[in-house]
Amino acid sequence: MPRPLQLRRAVLSLLTLGATGVLAHYYPRLAACFPHIVYLSGWLLLALCLGLTAYNLRKKLPFLPLLSSRVWLQFHAYAGLFAGVLFIFHLRFSIPGGAFNLVLAALFLAVTLSGIGGWWLSRVIPRRLTSAGGEVPFERIPVIRRDIRLQAEKITLAAIPEAKSTTLADFYVRELAPAFAARPSFFRHLLGSRAALNDRLAALSEAGRYLAPAEQTRAEQIADLLRARHALDFHHANQLLLKSWLFVHLPLTYALLVFTAVHVLLVHAYSGGAR
Repeated sequence: MPRPLQLRRAVLSLLTLGATGVLAHYYPRLAACFPHIVYLSGWLLLALCLGLTAYNLRKKLPFLPLLSSRVWLQFHAYAGLFAGVLFIFHLRFSIPGGAFNLVLAALFLAVTLSGIGGWWLSRVIPRRLTSAGGEVPFERIPVIRRDIRLQAEKITLAAIPEAKSTTLADFYVRELAPAFAARPSFFRHLLGSRAALNDRLAALSEAGRYLAPAEQTRAEQIADLLRARHALDFHHANQLLLKSWLFVHLPLTYALLVFTAVHVLLVHAYSGGAR
């Protein structure tokens, strides 16, 4: 890990812990002598939520000189954790009353948990992909998958005139063609299972006893393509999970902002705000 990143992470961790400590120490004391502190914590929560949402805007405007995306991501993570702590104090460590407030609290919890989950995925998945041979551009995966299938078919057809036999071709059509044409199994590859790959390689090795020498050479090439297809499907499953997470976190975030805006209006409409 680069030293500046380590230093920045240490500083942000200390700031978050320090802010949490200050909050835990002073909030109960201020609440005892300042009844309307809940309004102050509410406005601070709203400011934090808007600041956290600004990270998505920053990603859409990468050309603006507003610090790097990595710095924004780190701020987003630590500020999000502090917002979760502040929300607990804002609720006064109790379950809110009323259906609307319950929904608002559930949304805040869902956004926080999905954010923590996304942070964990963003740290784990890139390492998994690197260990599997580096990242493959997600948009190119269907094209690469098709190229692997076409290459396997080409190798199989080339073996027929070379060996003057269709044994490998018959085996390919019967056992391997469906595997190369099939859609990848999301959960199996996400869990890193090699059972299906090992079964196909074992069947191909068993068939090798009946292949001509030229076909055996081609069978080894097909085995390499089976491994390449498996690695590609592993990339697809992990990258799809990482991308799909945003379709959970972002809608929850915008729903939270809408409910928060309504909450602010209702509080100030029925209580007159902090007077």
